[in-house]
Amino acid sequence: RISISCLLPASWHFSISPVGCPRVFNTTLRQIVVIGILAAAVSLLYYSLVVIRNKYGRASRDKRFHRYLARVTDTEATDTNNPNLNYGIVVDCGSSGSRIFVYCWPRHNGNPHDLLDIKQMRDKNRKPVVMKIKPGISEFANSPEKVSDYISPLLSFAAEHVPRAKHKETPLYILCTAGMRILPESQQKAILEDLLTDIPVHFDFLFSDSHAEVISGKQEGVYAWIGINFVLGRFEHTDDEDEAIVEVHVPGSENKEAIFRKRTVGILDMGGVSTQIAYEVPKTVSFASSQQEEVAKNLLAEFNLGCDAHQTEHVYRVYVATFLGFGGNAARQRYEDSLFTSTVLKNRLLGKEIGMTSDAPYLDPCLPLDAQDEIHQNGQTMYLRGTGDFNLCREIIQPFMNKTNETQTSLNGVYQPAVHFQNSEFYGFSEFYYCTEDVLRMGGDYNAAKFTKAAKDYCATKWSVLRERFDRGLYASHADLHRLKYQCFKSAWMYEVFHSGFSFPVSYNSLKTALQVYDKEVQWTLGAILYRTRFLPLRDIQQENFRGSHSHWRSFSFVYNHYLFFVCFLIVLLSILLYLLRLRRIHRRMLRNSSSTSLWIEEGLPPQKISGAL
Repeated sequence: RISISCLLPASWHFSISPVGCPRVFNTTLRQIVVIGILAAAVSLLYYSLVVIRNKYGRASRDKRFHRYLARVTDTEATDTNNPNLNYGIVVDCGSSGSRIFVYCWPRHNGNPHDLLDIKQMRDKNRKPVVMKIKPGISEFANSPEKVSDYISPLLSFAAEHVPRAKHKETPLYILCTAGMRILPESQQKAILEDLLTDIPVHFDFLFSDSHAEVISGKQEGVYAWIGINFVLGRFEHTDDEDEAIVEVHVPGSENKEAIFRKRTVGILDMGGVSTQIAYEVPKTVSFASSQQEEVAKNLLAEFNLGCDAHQTEHVYRVYVATFLGFGGNAARQRYEDSLFTSTVLKNRLLGKEIGMTSDAPYLDPCLPLDAQDEIHQNGQTMYLRGTGDFNLCREIIQPFMNKTNETQTSLNGVYQPAVHFQNSEFYGFSEFYYCTEDVLRMGGDYNAAKFTKAAKDYCATKWSVLRERFDRGLYASHADLHRLKYQCFKSAWMYEVFHSGFSFPVSYNSLKTALQVYDKEVQWTLGAILYRTRFLPLRDIQQENFRGSHSHWRSFSFVYNHYLFFVCFLIVLLSILLYLLRLRRIHRRMLRNSSSTSLWIEEGLPPQKISGAL
């Protein structure tokens, strides 16, 4: 017998007794109902948790993949109609010219662990919004009143792409580098004053006194380090056990327990004039002397990338050192100057004329076999002919590293904290990439043994053969005859700087040489905009919390309190179940009473009074 009863709005019940219904069904109805309701509740709870986990958990686990994939394939035009999109502008005022970059990012996701998702803005043709002008801003040192007119085309270009309604909230940063650093402070100040005075008159961008400055080489190195690690996703938090992590002692909290987070990458950048290295120093460092400690203060940068200054999850200690004269072209010039001076001195002492005529050239092991070159100094010409001896070239240039016997030092005797080679990763840019890829065609993962063999073979190859290969287009498209002639020297220089100067072991296999990351050129300006907007997420989080505590609880609070929601849901469901079971017991008691009365009536007897009130 299946009975349904309800006390509201009035007391009534309805029962069915199907013919042929198995007895076991009647005897186990309560168990079946209870099990069915519990199964339905558990299924609903499980399904809801799976949906949320798939929506948020899987998105978190696959965040790295999808984000990296987005950075590779995200070439769509920026949706300027999106009101939630924010913009930022950085002008890189270099020595040869100035270049403007426009960046954009969506509203912060509300998670204080995450940084802003900044990327370059793309125009309607899906090209990055970038523009460059010449000459460098330092050319206006004697006419600073013309600087605003000089930079105005860049700002007009940005103003055309950033939506007009967003101009007043779009920060503008004008950051000057090498060209301005060499100017006297008075000329630097005059140029910056002209920018700060005139730009607000003609443009509505968010531009304050601190938004225009001459940055140091250390700042530029930190920004470059931030940029590459941001693109690689190394600032994201992870629970993946397969991720490479490091133990970090946060600066200023040495008494607290160490934290574990993603391993960041170091960068090596060798240009024509200088070489730079930057990497995180995860643990507290010790110094051999007080002088070394004083030097280290200028080389170690400690900063917080997080939106909250009181949180230490994004506090980083980075070592940055720049070595002028250690770039590829500057090193070759130093080598030739030394070669010329020493050869002239030997000729004078020995009464010879080695290298002074083309018939008796100086034999240079750092030039390819039979390649010819000339050195011009003080009205004299020195003739060179290559012998292509890679090992001898390395031996000759080792003194140019200017190494000292002092511990924890690198090029020029400059302090360098220890690198944990077993748990580190480096990216090599510029000459590190050109040396390995342009003619040797082995860019990417660096292997010292393979690189040495390839460099030896190249140096020992006759110049006529190299020229023939060049004419047949066997080298990189941007490789020229200058690259071919000095590849032998630069290969030896790069090898010595990396292994002798920076003391990386020959067995080190975690260096990747690259021109771009995810098919994009990573500029230090990306790190600059990320660092300078680091506090903006806190504003968005506070606004989101305010909205969440008032009207938008379904979007914000539900995500972070879904477990509590489902616990409450289960409690309510069980309460309803217990209430129904209570009603069922009352209903069965009523059925027993009514059946007893019917039995007396059928037998023709007066009904008995039942003690107790219902």
